[in-house]
Amino acid sequence: MGLNTYLLLFLAPILFLLSYYIVRFLAPNARGSGIPQVMAALEISGTKDRAKVNQLLNLKIIFTKILSSLFMVLGGGAIGREGPTIQISSSIFEWIYSKIPKNWPRLSQRSYILAGAAAGLAAAFNTPLGGIIFAIEELAQVHMRYFRTSIFTGVIIAGLVAQGLLGPYLYLGYPDVKGINISIIFYVLMAASLSGIMAIFMGKGILLIKDWKKNLSPLALAFSIAFMGLIIAVISIFYNHLILGSGKELLNHSLFSDNKQIKLDTVLVRVIGPILSFNTGGAGGIFAPSLSAGAAIGGFLNSIFHLTGANANILILSGMVGFLTGITQTPFTSAILVLEMTDEHSIIFYLMVSAFISSMVCQAFQKHSLYEMLKLDFIKGLEQKETIIPNSDKKIIPINN
Repeated sequence: MGLNTYLLLFLAPILFLLSYYIVRFLAPNARGSGIPQVMAALEISGTKDRAKVNQLLNLKIIFTKILSSLFMVLGGGAIGREGPTIQISSSIFEWIYSKIPKNWPRLSQRSYILAGAAAGLAAAFNTPLGGIIFAIEELAQVHMRYFRTSIFTGVIIAGLVAQGLLGPYLYLGYPDVKGINISIIFYVLMAASLSGIMAIFMGKGILLIKDWKKNLSPLALAFSIAFMGLIIAVISIFYNHLILGSGKELLNHSLFSDNKQIKLDTVLVRVIGPILSFNTGGAGGIFAPSLSAGAAIGGFLNSIFHLTGANANILILSGMVGFLTGITQTPFTSAILVLEMTDEHSIIFYLMVSAFISSMVCQAFQKHSLYEMLKLDFIKGLEQKETIIPNSDKKIIPINN
């Protein structure tokens, strides 16, 4: 290993700290994925606290999110881009909403936020249907007919812009799924179940460390973030380099090479990496790391059952769907996303089975998605702030009174 490899031991802790402090001092609500913030904004939009939406979605958050995510990626953080793009896109749509004159006819604030979220996910993976389904399944709390126009419009515009800049790309390309043996369904059930269980483990690990960090002093918190970066660097250099990044390298190798068998240690590092990266307090999504962790689980089962070719690819794709379902509790979104990433409509049955089984397994252990539990932190943060009521002699009262 050359000197450049060992530089990561020095750079990762520094870049992780930079990612955290950029968020801490510029826009605290830009931390993490961004999806819980969008969910919190949707919950308070249309209520007496709707003005607080601007604290979760604004222009400062856009630049903070981009900069913090950049440092996390440079430091080798196991993060994705989809969470940040959802919050960034929702912030843009919220800003547009705020600039429309009040006497003009316009859609509701919630419609704009939902449209922005759907557009953000659609642009991140070039998956327009996935963006629409995610907005309906995970984010929306009202009937589809109230916001369908805004969502479709947002997704279409985002898709056209993304394809104009990047071309009609597929996130996963065209893996071989021809000539599948129907008996693969039994392996799909195992991949879905194991992926769902591992997703619950990763989610609980993220929440456990998050709660532990709440009691740390500022100095101890900074030390812990730097230490997380150091752990990832040490693992990548001396144990398994696949802990780094979003996991796209793992996806490409497992789907498009002849060797579709993945060792257990790769599964473990693809679960540990996001747990550490997500708890730095910097910006970064968890969709892409979840997909790569699921792919690793599928590849691990391939090494046990010695599956090859198209059958092995189905197991990898099923693991991806199962793991993403476990994290987000959105089976339809997970299946549609992976389907659009491959453009292989013939495998929809296997993907839906994987999503359904994973959802059933996860519901037995945990009723709410990771995003729903993280959303509560942002709701509580808004409720704990105080405001001055006009004509009340500047009496300070909590905003939720």
